[in-house]
Formats: sequence, structure tokens, C-alpha cells
Amino acid sequence: MDITEETLVANRDYTRRFTFGNLAMPPSRHLAVLACMDARLTVEQLLGLKTGEAHIIRNAGGLATEDALRSLIISHHLLGTKEFIIINHTDCGMLTFKDEELKRRLVKQTGKEAETPLHFHAFTDLERNVREQVQKVKSHPWLPGNIPVRGFIYDVKTGKLEEVHTTTAEPAARR
Repeated sequence: MDITEETLVANRDYTRRFTFGNLAMPPSRHLAVLACMDARLTVEQLLGLKTGEAHIIRNAGGLATEDALRSLIISHHLLGTKEFIIINHTDCGMLTFKDEELKRRLVKQTGKEAETPLHFHAFTDLERNVREQVQKVKSHPWLPGNIPVRGFIYDVKTGKLEEVHTTTAEPAARR
């Protein structure tokens, strides 16, 4: 039995004890979370969330890409979310390559060029990446400037979530 078949068997079990059919479409905690797709992150568990309480948007790196921003805009304007959390994590695969190197590797492996994706958005500094993603969300013209957007790094070895503060003190000469 392949892995997909195993998951279908698990789904048949799941449907026998399914109790979420009456949940409302908007998340009850009015929260949207943008996180990395890494299989070591169980977002709901690490944040103490239950099904129906938050929108969970995941992609490689937990990046505020065009599609993630689209989801956050819909989440806020159509489904009432009032706070956003962005989660990156230690030992992230996005830290292990450069976009151009990966493109060359893929062309070599497949023998084909591709139009998309144009960018993989690899990064070299985890904290800086979190700050950049928070800023992308905060500065989007279709999202209110006063919506709380906070960024965190999840430690895959300890399970601890550390906040990355996006504001830094101004240098003394500028005060």
C-alpha cells in the first residue's frame, strides 16, 4: 500500500469520529498564522489552538509571498481575522541553498527550463527574514496598518517559540 492509500484509510477512520461539521467558516479566535511547511511544526499544537480557531497558511519558509498575502487579505477582510502571527523556525531548509544554485540544479536534473517559480526566496538570516515578512504584511496597502502582526522563531529541538521584535532602537546620534 502506498502512502496516499494509507492516508485514505486513516481518513475513513477519521470520518467515523468526525465532529467538526458545524464549525463556523470564520476562525473563532480571529487569528491567522503564516508558518513554514516544515513537517516538524504542528502549528495548532505549538500555539494551543483547536480546529476552527485560526487560519493556518503554510509555505516553504513561512514567507509573505503573493499567495500568502492573498490568503491573509481574504482572511482579514472576508473572514474577520484581527491578528496575524508569522512563524519561521530553526534548521530551516530555506537556509541551505541559494535561488540560482537550485534553479541550475533543477535544470540539470530535469533537462528543462521553467517559467515559474521565478524565485524560491531562500534566505541566510532567520531573524532578518522574520522581520522582512512582518514588514511585508504590515505594509500591504489592503491590510490595515494597525492590525497586530508579530513574528516568531520556533526552535525545532526544544519546541520553544521566541518572538522576533521588529522595532529596534534608533542609534544614539539620531535621538
